[in-house]
Amino acid sequence: MASKIFMIDIDKNSQSPFIIFEGQKDHGDKLVREAQQIIEQSYREKMTVDNLVADIALSRRSLERRFKYATSNTVVEYIQRVKVEAARKLFETTRKNVNEIMYEVGYSDTKSFRELFKRITGLTPVEYRNKYRIS
Repeated sequence: MASKIFMIDIDKNSQSPFIIFEGQKDHGDKLVREAQQIIEQSYREKMTVDNLVADIALSRRSLERRFKYATSNTVVEYIQRVKVEAARKLFETTRKNVNEIMYEVGYSDTKSFRELFKRITGLTPVEYRNKYRIS
């Protein structure tokens, strides 16, 4: 893990595979922090903003506005980043295939999962696993 933090990949244009997402929690919004906690605890499930609104005493519009202000991410972006971070950890530490990990982090569409993973990390799931799996 520490080696990934200090690693520089000369052949790449981006260092995004090395970014470790830890969620922006250094804000003072208690309801947004509660929403973040719900997202992080239930990332394995299919989650929508409407599901989240049902768990928190805020309207969808208020949650979206406050969440973006507090974290610089939309609720959907945050959910995606949490799921991709969980998938990254699984690719590094297990021998599970892409479909197993995809389902484990709450995705059922292979194409959208691969596109999202590549957009966030700069690598396909297979490339990421081959490069960072701990033997």
